[in-house]
Amino acid sequence: MTRTTRIRAALVTATAVVAAATVSVGVSAAGPEKSAHPAKPGKKQIAALFDAWNAALRTGDAEVVADRYAEDAVLLPTVSNKVRTDRAGIVDYFEHFLRNKPVGKKVRTIVDVLDADSAIDTGVYEFTLTDPGTGAKRVVEARYTYEYEKRGGAWLIVNHHSSAMPEG
Repeated sequence: MTRTTRIRAALVTATAVVAAATVSVGVSAAGPEKSAHPAKPGKKQIAALFDAWNAALRTGDAEVVADRYAEDAVLLPTVSNKVRTDRAGIVDYFEHFLRNKPVGKKVRTIVDVLDADSAIDTGVYEFTLTDPGTGAKRVVEARYTYEYEKRGGAWLIVNHHSSAMPEG
């Protein structure tokens, strides 16, 4: 073996050793392999977000209900012609709506989980409302759409549309 051949062999070996060490350090620094994409929530988990919202209604506190909405949420409410696009507007709507002691119940729900951080729940629900003056109860059936986003680890409503059924 000539001197040039020995130098080349030494350089190739040294390069291979450095490359192997670099890969080993990279693998150990990365730790156990983690999925680059978090798991999507299940449809039941998204559907249950309505139950949490409905429980917030039962507190009778408009601020508690508004906490279920993102700061930049849009609310197209059932019993108001005003589009609500900020927390103050959402709180204002629920201050009035909660006077009727609403109790919601889903009639039909269709959940579409878009990805790990967004989902849509749409369908039909009904509210039993109690007139604050007379105590008379009435049931209002409405169509709904909730668009949810997971922000800061919490599922929040970013868009909520509710409209009374046109027939009935």
